[in-house]
Amino acid sequence: MQTIQQRFKVEYNYAVFFTQHLFDQKNPLLKDFFKDYTGQGFQRKALVIVDEGFAQYHPDLADQIRSYFSIAVPHIQLAPQIMIVPGGEASKNDPALFESLVEAVDVHAIDRHSFIIGIGGGAVLDLVGYAAAVSHRGIKLIRIPTTVLSQNDSGVGVKNSINFHGKKNFLGTFAPPIAVFNDLTFLRTLDDRDWRGGIAEAIKVALIKDASFFEWMEEHETALAHRDEEAMAYLIHRCAEMHTDHIAGGDPFEFGSSRPLDFGHWAAHKLEYLTDFQVRHGEAVAIGIALDCVYATQVGKLPEADLARILDLLNKLGFDLYHPKLSENEKVNLRNGLQEFREHLGGRLTIMLLEKIGKGVEVHELDADIIAKSVDYLEGSKIIHAL
Repeated sequence: MQTIQQRFKVEYNYAVFFTQHLFDQKNPLLKDFFKDYTGQGFQRKALVIVDEGFAQYHPDLADQIRSYFSIAVPHIQLAPQIMIVPGGEASKNDPALFESLVEAVDVHAIDRHSFIIGIGGGAVLDLVGYAAAVSHRGIKLIRIPTTVLSQNDSGVGVKNSINFHGKKNFLGTFAPPIAVFNDLTFLRTLDDRDWRGGIAEAIKVALIKDASFFEWMEEHETALAHRDEEAMAYLIHRCAEMHTDHIAGGDPFEFGSSRPLDFGHWAAHKLEYLTDFQVRHGEAVAIGIALDCVYATQVGKLPEADLARILDLLNKLGFDLYHPKLSENEKVNLRNGLQEFREHLGGRLTIMLLEKIGKGVEVHELDADIIAKSVDYLEGSKIIHAL
């Protein structure tokens, strides 16, 4: 019997741009980007898909996009319909919504030389990215994130997904975008919950990778809580930089079970489902971080002084660190999230716990009784903030 052994590498390159007023005619960023796509012999097209919540705050957006492309990028033909899709995690739960995007690709003849442009929060970008990745085996994806969470974390990564059978991100792909455009001015219409929610991912990456960044957030906690744009611009850039550096230097397509950037996420994913997504992703991540940090202290890994600093920063930024769903059904529902996370990782449970601020260590089992005690700790020390 003869064997053919195949081996090859595929290189990915994409830029994360930081700008303001992206669709202003005076801003040449998009125009300059599309200069690299002027090949003759075929017509490049673009299908634009916009988060409904964002569109409601920007009623002139569709006209601005059409005007910009007609004047600055005339060689890219926009699909006649700029699609508006519901935002939030519910967008990933509706198979009909995914099918409508794929149908639009077909109706408007968006081929592999063309583009899908997603504008919105992380959930919508996950949905749009998944539709782009599976249509024609991959259409060029441009992400324009409109929330703190998507600008500093999910929108700059390589993953796309929808939820299925009650499990978060059960269907998905690793398919990098060809570009990400972060417009700081798009954050101005966020409510306080979504402004704050994205900061949780910055805290996450600082806790496992960069103690000095965590200290910076402690020093700027008042500015961040009061929506200072200069402070937020630095936070987004630094967090996105650390996120992309990790992807480039680690396991971008997650062939192993080690996922440091999922620190705090096993409980967060489960809590989102237990609350029917009334707790938003960033809020759930803050609770998940708090839970895992309390657990790490309970098992003697994380010093109590470090735990106090972490919980203090989360509290001062306005996060609730306990939700009654954590305790529901004698905490069995929450602990079931560990098994689901194990399956999501592909077999071996790997959880990041902190040894100190800026340094994490991976463990492969969590004690159910200590999880329960950690939940009780958060319940006993809870500070409830008005949402």
